[in-house]
Amino acid sequence: MKKRGIALVLLLILLSSVIIGCSKQSSKLDTQKNNETLLDTEENTKEEYGIKINKETVTFTDSRNKKITLNKHPERVVVLLNSYLEIWANAGGSVVGRLEESKEKIVKGTENAEVVGTQRSISLEKVLSLKPDLVILNGNSSSQMELVPILEDNGIGVTALSYFKKDDYFKFVRLFTALNENEDSYKVNALKIKEDINKIIEKTPKNKNYKVLVMMASANTIKAYESDSYVGEMLKDLNTINIADTSNGNLSDVNFSLEKIIEEDPDFIFVSPMGSDMEKINDKLKKDVESNPAWASLKAVKEDKYIFLPKELYRYKANNRYAEAYEGLAKHLYPDIFEQ
Repeated sequence: MKKRGIALVLLLILLSSVIIGCSKQSSKLDTQKNNETLLDTEENTKEEYGIKINKETVTFTDSRNKKITLNKHPERVVVLLNSYLEIWANAGGSVVGRLEESKEKIVKGTENAEVVGTQRSISLEKVLSLKPDLVILNGNSSSQMELVPILEDNGIGVTALSYFKKDDYFKFVRLFTALNENEDSYKVNALKIKEDINKIIEKTPKNKNYKVLVMMASANTIKAYESDSYVGEMLKDLNTINIADTSNGNLSDVNFSLEKIIEEDPDFIFVSPMGSDMEKINDKLKKDVESNPAWASLKAVKEDKYIFLPKELYRYKANNRYAEAYEGLAKHLYPDIFEQ
């Protein structure tokens, strides 16, 4: 009887050891599995330009300062700014809706998309009829931003973007290529272009300090762009001094002071025409600036450095031709370094 009791105790101890061992092994396997899952998640997540790219989704903050998470490979996309449309198409994305295009800036590959209006007049009815899963809006357009609540109430993914300078371009290429899982396009349309731009900037003389004036001219308005503008940033990167930066508002559309321009006497004057009626634009320039006798005395005018910039690179966003836009300005500024 006593022997049976001892045998039973030993059996219980043995069973207890087996159970504990199995429990530890199971716990070890669970920990290993969790670690592998965490590692897999980390390996499949990367962040660039504040954009988090996961295996199935892309998360970022849009121009509303709103955190957005979008599923990759949206199938029915409407793009409400042609500058974004071009970047989206170059990223391999397809569209079902777009705005009416300017004949001066055609986006190849989007011809069959439904036209839902113009920049200033969008048909909400047409947009909704396309049953989009994503609408990309211009965050600088108040009329477009008014559409957001209606689109969201209809269960449509919405993001608003604002495009001013080159870092915005690189951010949007990263975002759009991530959504379309097109890393080859990211390399060509972002990394290569950034490299080419940096090479141009590195070749630019640091001691010339040319004064520049950048004018936007339309049929109704003339004003100067400062260095925080699209063309202004390029000229600043190319080591020029923008006279509008220190004009204290004297070169705005409200108070465009020819006296200030004469006082500064810029080395270069660049004109970015806005609008399709060049005859009316030229008439406005003649009336407001060129008719003044002092205009002809300016250094830039006398030395034939009064330059009209082509719209496709400087009025519209250059996008995948950004390096070409930089080089175009560099050739005007430093022809001895950048061959014409």
